[in-house]
Amino acid sequence: MAKNRRPLFIHRLFSVLVSVVSTCLGALAQTPFITDPAQLTAKQRFNVQPLTIDKLYMTRATGDSALSPDGKQVAFVSNVTGRDNIWLVPSESGWPVQLTVSNQRQVAPAWSPTGTWIAYASDYDGNEQWDLFLVSPRNGQIVNLTNTPEISEEGPVWSPDGSKLAFSSKAKDASFRELCFIDIGSRKITRIAANTSKQSSSGNPIWSRDGKNIVFTQTDASFANSNIFIADLASGSATNLTPHQGEQTYTASDISPDGKTLLITSNAGNGYSNVGLLETANHKITWLTNEQWETTAGKFSPDGKRLTWTANVDGNVDIFLYDRQSRQTMALSVTKGVNILAGAESPFTRDGSHLLYGHEAADSPNDLWMYDFATRESRQITHSLVAGVHSEDMVQPSLAHYPSKDGKWQISSFVYAPYNAERNAKNAAVVFVHGGPNVQIQNYFIRSVQYLVNQGFFVIVPNYRGSTGYSKEYRDASRFDMGGGDLDDIVSSADWMVQTGFVDPQKIAVMGASYGGYLSMMAVTKRPERWAAAAVMIPFVNLFTEIENTDPAAREHAIATMGDPTKDKDLLKDRSPIYFVDRIKAPVLLLAGGKDPRCPPTEAEQVASAIKKHNGTVEFKVYENEGHGFSRVENQIDAITRVGEFLKKYAPPAKCGCNLD
Repeated sequence: MAKNRRPLFIHRLFSVLVSVVSTCLGALAQTPFITDPAQLTAKQRFNVQPLTIDKLYMTRATGDSALSPDGKQVAFVSNVTGRDNIWLVPSESGWPVQLTVSNQRQVAPAWSPTGTWIAYASDYDGNEQWDLFLVSPRNGQIVNLTNTPEISEEGPVWSPDGSKLAFSSKAKDASFRELCFIDIGSRKITRIAANTSKQSSSGNPIWSRDGKNIVFTQTDASFANSNIFIADLASGSATNLTPHQGEQTYTASDISPDGKTLLITSNAGNGYSNVGLLETANHKITWLTNEQWETTAGKFSPDGKRLTWTANVDGNVDIFLYDRQSRQTMALSVTKGVNILAGAESPFTRDGSHLLYGHEAADSPNDLWMYDFATRESRQITHSLVAGVHSEDMVQPSLAHYPSKDGKWQISSFVYAPYNAERNAKNAAVVFVHGGPNVQIQNYFIRSVQYLVNQGFFVIVPNYRGSTGYSKEYRDASRFDMGGGDLDDIVSSADWMVQTGFVDPQKIAVMGASYGGYLSMMAVTKRPERWAAAAVMIPFVNLFTEIENTDPAAREHAIATMGDPTKDKDLLKDRSPIYFVDRIKAPVLLLAGGKDPRCPPTEAEQVASAIKKHNGTVEFKVYENEGHGFSRVENQIDAITRVGEFLKKYAPPAKCGCNLD
């Protein structure tokens, strides 16, 4: 099911190019890619260390971050201790200090303007019933601001004077999120008028600098349509700044210091996400980008004279700085990979001289860096690659494009080839299916993928139809056809791997989590002859029981994108793997989270039971203290250990000399 937050585990789960294709759209150059399977090659390297699971999972995962008001410290989420807690590190870099100590995960730290408190959200065993907390950066004192087990509050944003926090709120039995703010002194919570219906949710609050208004985004259940509102806190009224016909997305990311202009992302211009400036008085939009790639608005500089955005070109992301007076754009000179703007309210230091950002790539976990505009150089602040694990032992993926079976699309995929693999049609491969489906696998550091490649597996990670990062049309291509055309794209990935000449067609496995788990189950039921094994995590398998038992917001999303259980009964039955278990030929591993509100463990349980009844081979494990994704490092290690052993047993990789073992 679709997700709003990127967990540290789920979403981090080759070769020398002989010839490449290169194109250019607008100002952004296409990353080189291959189209002919024969162009895939395995790099030669004979001193690669074996990546044991324990060692690989000791590399740290760095998450959300916030700059202190004076710019001297950075608060960030890290799993150094095996739990996602908040740490502090000097912005000049140095030894980090743990601020919070908890067995529960913490997200979204936000530093108060006065520097007195850091706000954050925390839930219980992954149940997504978030409470808002305050922690003192001086002495670690913790205050639970909301303490509402039946109401979830998340995404805290401070008012300019530090007296209030805006956030989105959702009752456990509600299908929508409302926008609220809490007075820190009195603990009084006030709802912000937004005409929220059960098919829409409000979030991403942005305070005006005078504290009189809050800008926010309201999104339909399908995620295909959204509007930007501005609320007057004195009157309680909210005005739609982006009324439109049809489905278009508008998202606000910042408001200018004078309150007259919003920095926004929208696909209304050309069907691709582009960046624009929206005038609050007349609702006029001035487009700053006109790309056929995904560009995403960032933040204004403190003086409002500059602003930022990011550009995602086929899974690699760069950061851009725009000068409003000269109208000149500069790409930050940062290392290739996935570069994202960090910081809660702003990535800029208050004097505008530095910018906080995150960088990761296939060979390096996400770390925080500080960019100096004067020198145009970056300084690394956090260091996640530890435990004797080296970047050079990781495999860099190739980018491959190949046509869909129906000829409508070019499918973009990252392909990982083990070091020293031979083109002898004896190797094993894994099709790694991302979740969402409306997300995109980018050039991330994915521990599970690097482990499998180090063990000798080829891995292909397709951005099948329905993925974000491309056009609105591509994203919408799987709507009401989930488990149809996108399943064909998954099968095409396996076929493409066979065509490279490296892979044995009898040793291809499929692996995925959440919606990727669903597609993996669709693969082994609808295309059973293709697969040697399936490793399936936190899936849904029965659209009727999933829609009945999932979180109400996820239910509305499923109906808006998959279909109605009554009106579309035949379609939903055809796209539910549970009804085709008798076709399964491959052994199946199923892993679930006991507190998962999106894909309840009963989904995996019912298909495991059905496979057993049909005398199939299945292994089943529930992690009772996890939700939709595994945040505890011992569970992450156990899960990938099970996956690795399972795949090696049923799709054994060839001896390739891909590590020193």
